[in-house]
Amino acid sequence: MVLPDQEYDPKRALRAAQRRRPDPPAPAGFTIRDAVAGDMPHCRAIYNHYVENSTVTFDEAPLSHARMRAKFHKAQEHGWPWLVAVSGPTDDGEVLGYAAVSSYRDRSAYRYTVEDAIYLGPAATGRGIGSALLRELIGRAREAGFREIVAVIADQGAEASIALHERQGFKEIGRMGRVGFKFDRWLGTVFLQLSLRPSRARRADTRP
Repeated sequence: MVLPDQEYDPKRALRAAQRRRPDPPAPAGFTIRDAVAGDMPHCRAIYNHYVENSTVTFDEAPLSHARMRAKFHKAQEHGWPWLVAVSGPTDDGEVLGYAAVSSYRDRSAYRYTVEDAIYLGPAATGRGIGSALLRELIGRAREAGFREIVAVIADQGAEASIALHERQGFKEIGRMGRVGFKFDRWLGTVFLQLSLRPSRARRADTRP
């Protein structure tokens, strides 16, 4: 069990994630695995599609290779899960989508809370990939010792993302209106939250 006065140790969390049991099989047609640095150009291309063509993200300029690499390296340093779905039954298929968590806020008191992100390639929707990625991401976050996951989703054009999170148990906790401006229109955000129970392994490990 993670006690309130325990400090989150990213190195210990990363070691625990590496010792985790084998992944359950993904739905037919794709495989979910940990992301590696070589996946970042594909993740960047997927993300930039939404930057340039949707209000799913509030970024207005495409993400550079350097920024995407920096985000991935930071995730590795902190033990934040970053997953990819690849085509086919093996680990070396085409990257179809990715899911990751990052810090919800930088202040230390938020250290048990993360914010999730999940993006699928345009041709990869409607195949259960998003649900499988989010389900696995939730399990990884739990094993790493996090207690809350927050999703911040645009209130226009992201209805599928809201439904995806709700199917995995996220509850809407609030909305903010007119906080973003993209493509000549005002946008709001929807906040959803999922509380995590510690995994059995974490319940048995009460060391700081």
